Amino acid sequence: MPRGRKIDHIAPFGYMVAVQSAFKKVTVNIPVDTLRHATRITGRGITPTIIEGLHELERRAKRSALRKLRGKIRFELDLEASRR
Repeated sequence: MPRGRKIDHIAPFGYMVAVQSAFKKVTVNIPVDTLRHATRITGRGITPTIIEGLHELERRAKRSALRKLRGKIRFELDLEASRR
């Protein structure tokens, strides 16, 4: 560390607050076979696998909401014009 610089003792705690607000630590009971199968499918660790599963749930909910709009929104598309 260069001479004359003081250590900022608050900075590490500011970082921790930012990290804590972005993530939530949870404890869950998941069947071992289900977790093992899911991690094999994703090829990743436990946390990334769970995050991917939660994102998939979010995508499903969005698709479901879009399907509920079917027939309620007028949409016209000229395929020939869009292919040019």
